[in-house]
Amino acid sequence: MVDKTVSMEEFEARVRVGGNGPGAEADARALRSGDHDATHRIAAQCVSVAIAEPERLVEVYDGLARGWLGQAPDGPPVGGGEVPGPTVGDPGTAAPGELWDALWELVLDPDAGRDPADITARTAALTGLLPAAFHRRVASVALAYPGVASAAASGVPPRFSLEALAACPAGSLGGQLHSLVVDDGFDLEVLDRDALDLADLPAPLDYLNVRILQCHDVWHLVAGYETTGLHEVAISGFQMAQFGHQYSSMFLGVVLTKVAFSEPFEAMGFLLDTVLSAYTHGRRTPPLLGVAWEEVWDRPVTEIRTTYGITPYDSPYPAGLLEQIRSA
Repeated sequence: MVDKTVSMEEFEARVRVGGNGPGAEADARALRSGDHDATHRIAAQCVSVAIAEPERLVEVYDGLARGWLGQAPDGPPVGGGEVPGPTVGDPGTAAPGELWDALWELVLDPDAGRDPADITARTAALTGLLPAAFHRRVASVALAYPGVASAAASGVPPRFSLEALAACPAGSLGGQLHSLVVDDGFDLEVLDRDALDLADLPAPLDYLNVRILQCHDVWHLVAGYETTGLHEVAISGFQMAQFGHQYSSMFLGVVLTKVAFSEPFEAMGFLLDTVLSAYTHGRRTPPLLGVAWEEVWDRPVTEIRTTYGITPYDSPYPAGLLEQIRSA
């Protein structure tokens, strides 16, 4: 059932107003105090950084962390650049109507999310509806994250080799990734890089989006995220914190909006516990983009974690909780 206390038009207006750190912190505190409207305000701020103001991503999510968890992550500073003024009526940056139509279709689809591959593809399609000017701003923001410029300088990475993974010993990173692909039916890349026209994106997004498509499951393994529904949400927060990953920002904006409009009030707190704990984890973990995983396939995951300073994700809830709830 859709929550009618806030209309879709009112929500869109809130998104166009934008977000900021103090507002996000105040909304998170208000949610803790039982303010039901805070669910929509929080979701609107997160959608805003996904489709209108990428420069405010760290400001907004750090603010949510301060208000909900009691402190912002103590990760490295990220300079997002100046926000180019109000988005209302700005034809160069405003989200087009077709994006809103597709976003609401996804938000109000009761079956969206049951198939992880489907919601991933539909989220990527939403990002493809944003104007070129927006992608250039996302690219500029990404370069402010530690390690992005140096990692992207290596060029768009070649595809992983299933044969190379098959040669890795059991228990190694490569061996575990091979098992995910062969035994569990995962793909070597989450989505088809060619079908998404990623090569047409401005640098460094051409590199970043290809690299995360192929490293998503690698990060699951090394950062301690299981392949469950709850941890797919969580790892989006981790990826977004690492380098401002726009697909992850869009995905979380969609999920938060679905919860605000369609789920009980308590669900937003459950979601923030998950997203913000993983976001904090990502901000505190050393940058992983520049790691040449192909050179450490044969090493155990525990050894790789020690080498690169990676602490496994400490999930606030059992990883399989969503599946348990659905089965019940």
